[in-house]
Amino acid sequence: MSSNHEITEDIVFDLVSIQYHALQGAHLYKQFLDDAEQADHPEVVDFIKECQQADAERARRCHELLKDLTADT
Repeated sequence: MSSNHEITEDIVFDLVSIQYHALQGAHLYKQFLDDAEQADHPEVVDFIKECQQADAERARRCHELLKDLTADT
């Protein structure tokens, strides 16, 4: 990220919020996976795992952006 742009509190708050909700989802997926596995629905298990991976990637990307945005502050 370029340090030529002023970092607004809104942008940092937005990224922290996205990261928080992605990580919160990761906690919930365990229950969702258990439910799908107990009901013997492998296609639902696969879908939930895809969602879990997408949220993990989203949280990781937010972390990178926050680190870049706040590096000079």
